[in-house]
Amino acid sequence: MIPEDNRTKVIKERWRRWYDARKDWDTQAREDIDFYLGNHFTANEANVLAERNQSNTPIDRLYSAIEQFKAIMTSKPPKFSAVPREDSDNKLANVWKTILEYIWDISDGDEVFKQVVHDYAVTGLGYFYAYIDREADYGRGEVKFTYVDPFRIVVDPNSRNKWFDDSAGMMLSTILTKAQLLNLYPQLGEIIDEEAGKMLIDEVESVDYTDGDYPDSTQEYNNKSFTPDVTKDYDYGTSASDKYRLIESFEKVKVPYYRVVDMRTGQEAVLDDAALEKYLQDPDIAKAFEAKLVDLVQVVQTRIKVSCCVGQVMLYESVLDTDTYPIVPVPNIWTNTPYPMGDVRKNKDFQRFLNKTMSLITSHAQAASGLKLLVPQGSIQDIEELERDWANPNATIEYDASFGEPHFPSPQPMSSAILQLPKMIEHYIDLNMGIFEMQQGNAEVAPRTSSATMMLEDFGQRRSKSKLRDIEASLKRLGRVIYALSRSHYNYQKTFRIVQPNNDVDEYTVNKRLIDDKSKEIMQIENDITLNHFDIRVIGNSTMPSNKWGEWNIYMEAYQAGLIDKVEALKKTDIFDKQGVLQRTDAIAKLQQQLEQAGQQIKQLKGDLQTAQRESVHDKKRVEIAKFQG
Repeated sequence: MIPEDNRTKVIKERWRRWYDARKDWDTQAREDIDFYLGNHFTANEANVLAERNQSNTPIDRLYSAIEQFKAIMTSKPPKFSAVPREDSDNKLANVWKTILEYIWDISDGDEVFKQVVHDYAVTGLGYFYAYIDREADYGRGEVKFTYVDPFRIVVDPNSRNKWFDDSAGMMLSTILTKAQLLNLYPQLGEIIDEEAGKMLIDEVESVDYTDGDYPDSTQEYNNKSFTPDVTKDYDYGTSASDKYRLIESFEKVKVPYYRVVDMRTGQEAVLDDAALEKYLQDPDIAKAFEAKLVDLVQVVQTRIKVSCCVGQVMLYESVLDTDTYPIVPVPNIWTNTPYPMGDVRKNKDFQRFLNKTMSLITSHAQAASGLKLLVPQGSIQDIEELERDWANPNATIEYDASFGEPHFPSPQPMSSAILQLPKMIEHYIDLNMGIFEMQQGNAEVAPRTSSATMMLEDFGQRRSKSKLRDIEASLKRLGRVIYALSRSHYNYQKTFRIVQPNNDVDEYTVNKRLIDDKSKEIMQIENDITLNHFDIRVIGNSTMPSNKWGEWNIYMEAYQAGLIDKVEALKKTDIFDKQGVLQRTDAIAKLQQQLEQAGQQIKQLKGDLQTAQRESVHDKKRVEIAKFQG
């Protein structure tokens, strides 16, 4: 048996404590997911409805509200970008803008963002995860990001920061099969016992087969939702010993850095231990250091340490060049704890009320359509035969009139106020979500004029814009993490290319070494992104929908008034080849100008010709007069 590493023991014990502290939130979040999927009834509730001969099909209002909320939040493609803090850094900002857009593109950012918004709305907590894909770009690696299921993340329950900055750590758990684990870490396939054919992975502790990262549902599966807690048992060839828990632990550590100032040139650099050792190997720098012409100050900085273990085996440890956790939370309704609430949880009681109201209305309709027959006791010999004949419209039924006449009571009419309850409940759900029927394309509730509709649509998005600001804050934090990881990872020459929607290509080469042709020495490094630049600001963009017709009318009026040019006006159109349109209009304008100049020249030449012709006629007349006089 492989001896247990003390570091893995600490990680697993901390993970279990934090996981147990989050179990109540897991139960609530799992119920929120069930309500989103339309699974609103528990087993007992479903049985009671079946005994009453009532359907357990819910009137699902939450699903449409969540989907409309996601559609509004992801209406425009999101991204993060970089802007300079001053005009002198425009070139560097454009370089980082291209790098961030490139990383967004290779990470399928639009799809990842939508999934995070989904978790944000349903469970109340979504997660971005920035990482370095070591196999990408033929082994040189790429900085990427993805989303993580909120049930796989455990956080220090004592954290009180919205983005868990004050947390003692964060942990990412992944349940893998033996084949998946060997695919990720082939070194675990090393043979340790040739006679028994045992591999290293055979000695690794496995997890309980029923212990997964996705909690079990407490609801009745009337719609057969295939969630991970259901499908985890579908592979019957996988035994309990073939499941392993991979834990990645992130915690903050103090790392020494050195601020070096060359007083001869005034240049300043921040170096780590390895870079400082390489820096001092330069004989010129060593002499200047001895002569105290180089100022060296040690500073301690916060960095993120990641430790990965599986069972009792520590796979690796490394320090990331960032002071922000690479797992970026997106909390919805923050409760000053790592356990926020989602929009589904705020509206579950309204959904239950709606289901109960519709159940009562349906029950009254059943009572009104199938009338109950009351017969005097003893007047009918076979009640079961009466029930069969009662369903036959042409049946003849005998009874003993001496016991009394059969009759059936008519149900009390239902109040019209009860029929208005479902509409009122749906309105409250939409009000809590900030989603209104007009925004879903319902023409019946829209104003009569287009201008009023556009105005109400803009006002109706204010609630959603408030939530979008929270999501944008997490998006900017993700951009800062990627900025820090890219600065340390892309330390070699690399060209980034981004294809724009109009088929233009933005291309930048970073860490480009300019070498002297004679001495073959590096004279300068162009676009060096490994330096510590603090003058770049990472920002996000709005993903809210906008009324393109209203915007186009505003820009068209500004263009006609001469306030903007045609380039700015074309930006707000859906024309695909904007650059081609500008080029062709410029060419047409040049041809029109040339044609106008040629027309003026022809007109001038035509006038000169007419003048010459008149002068020629006058000359001929003078010659004829002179001949006549002679």
